[in-house]
Amino acid sequence: MSKLIDVLKNNWYGGRRWLNNRSRQDVWPSLATIAVVMVAAFQLHHQGRLWWCACGEYFLWAGDTWSRHNSQHLFDPYSLTHILHGMAYYGILALIASRLPRAWRFWLAITIESLWEVIENSSYVIDRYRAVTISLDYMGNSVANSIGDIICCVLGFFLAYQLGFRKSLVFFIIAELILNFWIRDSLILNIIMLIYPIEAIKMWQIGGH
Repeated sequence: MSKLIDVLKNNWYGGRRWLNNRSRQDVWPSLATIAVVMVAAFQLHHQGRLWWCACGEYFLWAGDTWSRHNSQHLFDPYSLTHILHGMAYYGILALIASRLPRAWRFWLAITIESLWEVIENSSYVIDRYRAVTISLDYMGNSVANSIGDIICCVLGFFLAYQLGFRKSLVFFIIAELILNFWIRDSLILNIIMLIYPIEAIKMWQIGGH
């Protein structure tokens, strides 16, 4: 009986030490991630982005991608594309930075996403969206919407970790199909239209309005 108690004690304290060590290892990447998001939020505001919608209303969700509320509240249909961002970052970083601890890969993924939010809301990219995509009245995201996009990226990163490669790929394809039927846009179409706009795609997208 005494031997059993000794084993239980060793396992308990050993496990607790392991958790404490794990917590200490994760604290710096966690703090670095929070710092990156905060810097991105203030940079976006410095670029002229409003903290929330200019309408003066504060919604968690805005579902009409053709309304003035799109990209101005915390979440909208395009939030799903940012979940896909997180899943893609997880897969890419697992390939090219597999030796980097997962906590630091997470930090790197959120840093990339935060950097994209800043670039996406630059005058050049806003003008590009207005010129070649269906976002004719796009004036940039609110800071709240960008934070919501980053939150969705976080969700996507951990979703990819839980699902594994095959299930993540299935999720990615289904999400793209849903977005195409729902709003006639998706992550892949967004990338295509930004880099090499195709008029036929644009007309199809406008036809859904």
